[in-house]
Amino acid sequence: MTEQHLAPFRMPDRLFAELAAGGGSAAAVAFLERAERARRLLLLRTLLNHLDALPTPLTPVAEAWRVLKEAAEESPEPVERLLLAPATGGWISHMLRRVHGTATGPPLWAEAGHLCALALAASLHAGTETALDVPLTSGRLPVPGLGMVRLPDAKEGLAVGRAMTSGGELTVEGPGSAAVTVRVTCRPLRQHAAAGAVTEGSSWLPLRALTHTGPDGTTPVTVVLEDLDPYRDLDDHLPPDRLDEDEAREWQRLFGEAVRILARPGPPGTGRVDPAMIRAIVPFGRTAVSPPPLPFVQVSASSGDSFGGMLIVRPASALALAETLVHELQHSKLAALLHLFPLLEDDRAERYYAPWRTDPRHLTGLLHGAYAFTGVAGFWRDRLAGAEGAEAVERAAYFFALRRLQSRLAARTLLTSGRLTVQGRALVSGLARTLDGWLREPVPPAALGRARTAAALHRTEWRLRNVAPPSSGSANPRFRPDRTSWPDVRTHAFAARPVAPRTADEQLAAGDAAAALARYAGQLATDPAEPHALAGWIVARAVLDPGRTTRRMLARPELLQPLPSG
Repeated sequence: MTEQHLAPFRMPDRLFAELAAGGGSAAAVAFLERAERARRLLLLRTLLNHLDALPTPLTPVAEAWRVLKEAAEESPEPVERLLLAPATGGWISHMLRRVHGTATGPPLWAEAGHLCALALAASLHAGTETALDVPLTSGRLPVPGLGMVRLPDAKEGLAVGRAMTSGGELTVEGPGSAAVTVRVTCRPLRQHAAAGAVTEGSSWLPLRALTHTGPDGTTPVTVVLEDLDPYRDLDDHLPPDRLDEDEAREWQRLFGEAVRILARPGPPGTGRVDPAMIRAIVPFGRTAVSPPPLPFVQVSASSGDSFGGMLIVRPASALALAETLVHELQHSKLAALLHLFPLLEDDRAERYYAPWRTDPRHLTGLLHGAYAFTGVAGFWRDRLAGAEGAEAVERAAYFFALRRLQSRLAARTLLTSGRLTVQGRALVSGLARTLDGWLREPVPPAALGRARTAAALHRTEWRLRNVAPPSSGSANPRFRPDRTSWPDVRTHAFAARPVAPRTADEQLAAGDAAAALARYAGQLATDPAEPHALAGWIVARAVLDPGRTTRRMLARPELLQPLPSG
């Protein structure tokens, strides 16, 4: 891992075109990863300059950095993987926020000591010898990319320990609970036992990985299932939280099935993911064996600081996991592009409609959503092409139709915002061309109708709940002071045609707009301004009478509501 001065990165036009279309070959993603490596080294050098004078009871950062660099010279590939791990990027950015006072956490010296843990991991890979003073939390020492040491009968809370490596062997000692020194020795690179073989109270917990067979049918590919690294979260320091064995097995089962879903033959394209591009999955929270279906589970999140990493609440199905992997990798690619190019001028004002959100978004958030959901539309396009059975065809057709329509609307908003740079306009224009081609592709009429209806319902309810009726003399729209978060139950409810519709929404999804209109009208008799029912009434009317009057109601539904109080 050398710190040579590199020439400016220049992305080949063909790679930018691939990414602008919403996809990206292995070569394009590899270019982004090289750029992220350079960025991390720059950020790390900036961080080390800040930490050089930090008072610490640990090994000074300059010495830890020396150990890490020497290990990189002996064994460059594993140390490169360590540097590019999503959690390493999370730590670097978190620490820069710490030194600038915009983040909080344990004592700064203890968080800076994570560099010692990185140096230990590098030394183990290289087989070098070193001895470092390290931070221990109740006897725990996470070793990035490998696992975690647990000292028996250790002193509770934060303490200083000593860690030594030699020939791939790791020895850690620290204060015990009875005012004595406790000590363990392990061989992390050899102790990759199956999770079930790790007994309660083991001094070494190996990092888990999700495995699958590569495209050639023989090469195994692993994706880290990260539940130990303290910098696996989007920002904050997070204590280790080991998964239960049954939860880990369920993750492996779902992941294996998701990989098979994604293994569609053909060239790289929008919505197609090689799982080898994913660096780590962070299981977020806990779920039951059968978690509730969307939208009642917060599915996923990612950070531009952690390229190739993603936090995911284990979803209800392998299909949902496969879709989430596509979605979050899109965010990683766009975040890396934003590190390379100024794509837009964003004043961060949250005033834009995002068809997949219930709240107004700023322009960067809208761009992220457009890029991610273009990938999701491509994912469902592939599912439609290979769907077997009427139910699978209807579901894939619905989500393909819905996400292509919503993403194109977001792209239009971006292109007309007047805030895109030259590169930003090229990127969004590429997305628009992809989506325009897809909008011409045939979709089963029933699924297409439900998708258009669901899109209209979401936008109408969004405006009713967020946009205030104009006050006298005001020509510009303004947001309601009483707006709150609301459950978007329709997007997923309209995925299938109800067999025996009972509610107004089900009647509308089944294509009986007249019955739905009457039922919505009954609900509005009690509360004329209730946004959910009013949105349904407006859209049902538009289906029955697609004239100028209903088009105006769809465009400005807030005109039918009274001014909010407050």
